[in-house]
Amino acid sequence: MFAKETYVQRRAVLKKAVGHGVLLFLGNDEQGLNYEDNTFRYRQDSSFLYYFGLSFAGLNALIDIDEDREIIFGDELSIDYIVWMGTQPTLHEKAAAVGITETRPAAQLTEYLHKAVQQGRTIHYLPPYRAEHKLKLMDWLGVPPAHQEGSVSFIRAIVAQRNVKTDEEIAEIERACDITADMHIAATRFIRPGMYEYEVVAEMNHVAESHNCELSFATIATINGQTLHNHYHGNRIDEGQLFLIDAGAELPSGYCGDMSSTIPVSKTFTPRQRAVYEIQNAMHLESVKALRPGIPYMDVYDLSARVMVDGLKELGLMKGNTEDAVRECAHALFYPHGLGHMMGLDVHDMENLGEVWVGYDGQPKSTQFGRKSQRLAIPLRPGFVHTVEPGIYFIPELIDLWRSQGKFTDFINYDKVEEYRHFGGIRNEENYLITETGARRLGKKIPLTPDEVEALR
Repeated sequence: MFAKETYVQRRAVLKKAVGHGVLLFLGNDEQGLNYEDNTFRYRQDSSFLYYFGLSFAGLNALIDIDEDREIIFGDELSIDYIVWMGTQPTLHEKAAAVGITETRPAAQLTEYLHKAVQQGRTIHYLPPYRAEHKLKLMDWLGVPPAHQEGSVSFIRAIVAQRNVKTDEEIAEIERACDITADMHIAATRFIRPGMYEYEVVAEMNHVAESHNCELSFATIATINGQTLHNHYHGNRIDEGQLFLIDAGAELPSGYCGDMSSTIPVSKTFTPRQRAVYEIQNAMHLESVKALRPGIPYMDVYDLSARVMVDGLKELGLMKGNTEDAVRECAHALFYPHGLGHMMGLDVHDMENLGEVWVGYDGQPKSTQFGRKSQRLAIPLRPGFVHTVEPGIYFIPELIDLWRSQGKFTDFINYDKVEEYRHFGGIRNEENYLITETGARRLGKKIPLTPDEVEALR
């Protein structure tokens, strides 16, 4: 948690940006895993954290701009809770720590909102992502879940504010990135033929937990790197395979790191693995060179795709005009995701508010396979923190589908691609801060080039 002045100032900026109405913030409740008292790890809503700083269940808040009031709603702990879970600061003490002087029992929020609705006042809320939020909004505001899209002016004001990180936020993100880097370096040194994926995951979890961190998302650690979000960890790791890791640490403050590594299970890459890895490395390095204020991140994505197409043409996997291949998204057979996303209090920062607002400033997204997965397209600005994570994959199911459909035969040599059918995937990822003059990597350097990776093996 930051000093209370930080939260006071953040709320003042938000009030000025929205201008009128009631701003409603739904805090997160505990969630039962397989029964009510056995809960998932608690995580507060990130916008609630950003403006109110309190990571406690059972809280909601509002900012009544018209009446110049800021209120946190919640209940004091009963003796039953204290016996089982221990004591906490009082609700008033929690609120005072973030510059809020008015608190009310949780039940009074319903009355407050019902009255505001009857008066015809504007109540701004954010798009709900939890079932209980949808039920509460239906009860409080009379809006059925199918129509709970959120207030655009509220969303845009928050995105504009949270997209640009302050110095104290950057310091927190860098701490998370340092620990994330330690997780990847430990895994790179640890992997040996004959062990199982879950043993590598355990090694990374040890690093995170030894720094009092949680995971910022479910870890990807797999010999099946061609599956982009593979959370299964039960495979045996064998000689000659590639091992792809995508993992990050989350600090107690909620700020995140997010990095990826691709490691040979053997001590060195095979010639074929190294050749493809070098292309992916070039995609990454050329993208980093291009980072600067003002450049649309979609342009950097296209640059990374052109670098890949040129490299795959040298291997005989692709052919034809590079610009045409990228424009038509033929490259997406090998690169079906985007180049990166915003990062901060969420590992995909503010994704619950909508990518069209966070990464596209309200402009429509592409519908092309591959390009539609680019989460960040707008011109970069100083204070943006985002990932750079190009990848190359050989996905048998996608290869078979496109080949059967005769797609992009002017650009793809399917016979040659078949030779790489069981190659897997390669992704490497770093986190960058856009500065006034360019960009700066956040966190310790993790092995990136083939030589750097092999040096740790």
